[in-house]
Amino acid sequence: MSSHDSRGFTLLELLIALVLLGILTGALYGSYFAVTRARDRAAEGMEARRELGATLDLLRREFASAVFASGDKRLRFVVEDRDNFGKPASSLELTTLAPPSGQPRKESGIINVQYRIAERDKRLVLTRREQDQLFDSVTVPVYPQMERISAFLVECYDGSKWLRSWDTAINPGLPKRLRITVQVEEQGKTVEFTVYSKPEAPGQ
Repeated sequence: MSSHDSRGFTLLELLIALVLLGILTGALYGSYFAVTRARDRAAEGMEARRELGATLDLLRREFASAVFASGDKRLRFVVEDRDNFGKPASSLELTTLAPPSGQPRKESGIINVQYRIAERDKRLVLTRREQDQLFDSVTVPVYPQMERISAFLVECYDGSKWLRSWDTAINPGLPKRLRITVQVEEQGKTVEFTVYSKPEAPGQ
């Protein structure tokens, strides 16, 4: 066999191999990043659902434990009908019984809670603030309860109809039921979730 029969790759063959390798690598990288993005979106969706479920359950429990006594101005339940560019953005303030927080601070077990819609970085956020009824110095700073929200609607049932406003300074008592509706964006679509609650604290 002649030594001329054993030759290496030509420049053209190397270029073709490099092009094919580049195409294959690009396809693999594209698939990898597509899978990564899908995984991240799924994780964000699960976190948003967890946050939503925890918020609705907290609101349900807080109204179920709401306290009010006529003549005691410290005990309040107020719902204000507001909107944000045509979408419901209710505000809610109530006095409720609270379990021990486990924090090293004085606690009476009765707190005043406020929920408000705020705009941060061009996004709507449901904020929460609580203050102990007996220890005025014990106030938890406002913090974002839900960071992904499109609308927040609180409705009160007086026994005959649903109302979007309530104030125990005018209506001497708690609503018979509370309906809380939250709207969120999921994959470009508006999805609505609703929870009902009724006062169950002694004396209500």
